[in-house]
Amino acid sequence: MTISSEHDLKSMVQVGNVVKEALAAMQAAIRPGISSRELDAICGDIFARHGAVSAPFITYGAPVNAFISVNASIVHGLPTDDPLQPGDVVSLDVTPCLDGYIADAARTVIVPPASDLARRLVSCAETAFWKSLKVVRAGKPLSGIGKVVSREVTKQGFSVVAGLAGHGVGKAIHEAPEVLNVYHPRYNRPLKDNWVLAIEPMVAAGREHIAPQPDGWTINTQDGSLSAHYENTVIVRCGRPHVLTA
Repeated sequence: MTISSEHDLKSMVQVGNVVKEALAAMQAAIRPGISSRELDAICGDIFARHGAVSAPFITYGAPVNAFISVNASIVHGLPTDDPLQPGDVVSLDVTPCLDGYIADAARTVIVPPASDLARRLVSCAETAFWKSLKVVRAGKPLSGIGKVVSREVTKQGFSVVAGLAGHGVGKAIHEAPEVLNVYHPRYNRPLKDNWVLAIEPMVAAGREHIAPQPDGWTINTQDGSLSAHYENTVIVRCGRPHVLTA
């Protein structure tokens, strides 16, 4: 999406605020024994309070308010009644639609107590995101985002998940352009003012390969290693990045 009016900007800020509220409430509720279905219900209550709906549900029929992925699940995990266990690595991916506008963000939270590996992995995904913003400038190549993300992830000894990427967002969940987490020269088109992007490093503790699951939604690491996901909706505004969901 490209922001073309003050109404567009105001609407994206509003839906971004719904994302922030939902993520904060879900993160605060995470503890041993709570189920991902209960976390999903918390998200749904906040959506309903604001008049928002789940964009994955209305777009793709996904049976979720939020995708919740645990341990080796990278993205698109479906809520279950299984209680979370100490040390579980839980990714929360929240994508509401409010008055026709969509924002998208994800956080990975560790159910205490956290292992050193899990802490480093979650920190790596977050650090890769924030470092990538240094190259989110109008006129800079889109490919620079992936270059920064992959450099940081590799430096920390982890793998960028293969085959999954960020994207444009705003009027639909997945819009052009695709925002890779690795460098590819084909993606050297310049960033433009008022573009809205979902930038989302997805990081594996082991190999980069993925394994789609039989439920048709969940995507796991192929080797069963832990994964982490950190995402925000970002507007390239006045030449610089404006993060709507953090």
